[in-house]
Amino acid sequence: HVRQLYALVSETLRYASVLEKLLDGAALLQAEKKLPPQLAKVLVYDLLFGKGLKCGGRWKALARRHRARLEAELARMKVRHKVSRNEDLLAPEQTVSPAAFQVPRYVRVNTLKTCMDDVIDFFKRQGYAYLGKAASVEELKALSGRKFLLDLHLPELLVFPSQTDLHDNLLYTSGHIILQDKASCLPAFLLGPAAGSHVIDACAAPGNKTSHLAAILKNKGQVFAFDVDPRRVATMSTLLTRAGVTGCQLAQQDFLTVDPGDPKYSRVTHILLDPSCSGSGMVTRGLGEEAAPSAERLQALAGFQRRILSHALSFPALQRLVYSTCSLHQEENEDVVQAVLQEWGSAFRLVNAFPSWPCRGLAAFSGAESCLRASPAETLTHGFFVAVLERCREGAAVPSSLPAAAKESPQPGEGTEPGAAPKMRKKKKQQVK
Repeated sequence: HVRQLYALVSETLRYASVLEKLLDGAALLQAEKKLPPQLAKVLVYDLLFGKGLKCGGRWKALARRHRARLEAELARMKVRHKVSRNEDLLAPEQTVSPAAFQVPRYVRVNTLKTCMDDVIDFFKRQGYAYLGKAASVEELKALSGRKFLLDLHLPELLVFPSQTDLHDNLLYTSGHIILQDKASCLPAFLLGPAAGSHVIDACAAPGNKTSHLAAILKNKGQVFAFDVDPRRVATMSTLLTRAGVTGCQLAQQDFLTVDPGDPKYSRVTHILLDPSCSGSGMVTRGLGEEAAPSAERLQALAGFQRRILSHALSFPALQRLVYSTCSLHQEENEDVVQAVLQEWGSAFRLVNAFPSWPCRGLAAFSGAESCLRASPAETLTHGFFVAVLERCREGAAVPSSLPAAAKESPQPGEGTEPGAAPKMRKKKKQQVK
């Protein structure tokens, strides 16, 4: 079911601009004012382009009620564009990016339930060949067949060939591994709160970053996770339970409405902020209109991002914050960080995060190179942006480029030979046999 849903959503995104025109032409959203636009796109895609509606109940009845109008509008679109196939309605740039097939399958080992050695041994027993720690991005790119590597940057990340499907694997269904893109692992890793810290995940759903934070904290301390959508909060609750996360308080609440002065958050020293964005860095998106929002849309997103980042910085005990997006646009990334840093004066400063990371921020302002960027071409990941901010203290030393949790143990490549398996403590939890 997960694979089917992923395929449906990916195809809906690929046809996004076509579906928007169909909805406008058939006036479906005007006729059905309570129908969410994104759900309407999925229903229309499945009705006209997919394998037929699989849902039941009122949504199926609603879609069928408008079928004739939608099919008529689709026929008119084909006539206008002088094409005979549905696929021909897609502009060349709207096809799925080739980068989607170059990004490897990244697997984060969930240390709340297991350890790296046990996971490696499990995959070996399943017939996979472990090649040790990668020495370069080129090694990741060359992966094929049933081979896998330890990532060269992140200590708890395994890398498989891009077409590897692990959704039915026992390690995934039991929560021992998390299927999470490497770039998406950077925010929690760079925030790096020490065990026992109080942390906020401001825009938390679907919860992969939240579970990563809990693993870094070793389930000690407290994570406050917020999301405004009740369905996404329910999904996140299920994911976190499966991952063995405790000490996490979920709240269906807009983070902008959270009171920084509430005594409940008086010990919050770390915040992870990954707000809504254009999503233009996601390689599974089409590269058409969805990946290139209008100037007005970007302006609205950037305004929201500035407000929520400034709000996050107002928590009185905050020491370190990570701001991240899966966007490629400077307006949502460097420009947002620059504007908020100017607003707060000398209270916060950028940390030169992860100096060995090859892809840096755009030269939009002095110091922007301290930020990180990620891309399919340079880092074999989704497109991503990360900035690390720390509170300034009068007379304080220059902030470290490494998070507190990262200082507790050697970084990848420190104290180990390239290609060697990581040295793990012999603590084993719920070992998978």
